[in-house]
Amino acid sequence: MEHYTMNLTLKIWRQPNTQSPGRFETYPVSNISSEMSFLEMIDVLNEQLIKDGKEPVAFDHDCREGICGMCSMYINGRPHGPWQNNTTCQLHMRAYQDGDTITIEPWRANSFPVIKDLMVDRSAFDRIIQAGGYISVNTGSAVDANAIAVEKDNADAAFAAAACIGCGACVAACKNSSAMLFVSAKVSHLALLPQGSPERKSRAVNMVAQMDKEGFGACTNTGACEAVCPKGISIENIARLNREYMMAGLSAD
Repeated sequence: MEHYTMNLTLKIWRQPNTQSPGRFETYPVSNISSEMSFLEMIDVLNEQLIKDGKEPVAFDHDCREGICGMCSMYINGRPHGPWQNNTTCQLHMRAYQDGDTITIEPWRANSFPVIKDLMVDRSAFDRIIQAGGYISVNTGSAVDANAIAVEKDNADAAFAAAACIGCGACVAACKNSSAMLFVSAKVSHLALLPQGSPERKSRAVNMVAQMDKEGFGACTNTGACEAVCPKGISIENIARLNREYMMAGLSAD
């Protein structure tokens, strides 16, 4: 693959805190390698800003390996940028050409208030997990790996749902700021396994209730969430969540 360098124009959302209004600021960056990751490119910008005595751009990052879900940015109108099944940290600058203008924003959802610049508060997701995204187990020695038989189809579907990293791209892409793909993935991967059976009914009810309490919008099945999910989570999980929720309601005492 040919290596090249480029000069770019970055239009970045700058916002001091949740209470203050934000604005776009324009920054030129030069001699950016096509082999840099997108976050490395922002590192270059920040080094220059610090050198010039200016405030660097605040953004979330941690593993930079597509695992943690921290690197959440809206890039040219698409969460995590133009590549399919890809997090921002896995996006490389060869996706762009010399002279391009790149617009970078935080997630836009009332339930994800901006902390600073490109950083948003996604603790709403944590509270949804706390409402039911767990299983009850006895403490002590771990049981043998094959002690509980799991059908392969269920195991595969549970594994696929569990791949969700909670980045929030689904919320950012949805016109309603719905969290249904995230919640359905977390409900599905436990509902499909026998270990998740004890809280199966209460899990669906409680997690949906917390999702609504956090102010996320309703799902209208446009599929935008699935299209931008970096882990390819299927909207089939949303149908499963609806079934879980309905069955929990029908069987309630």
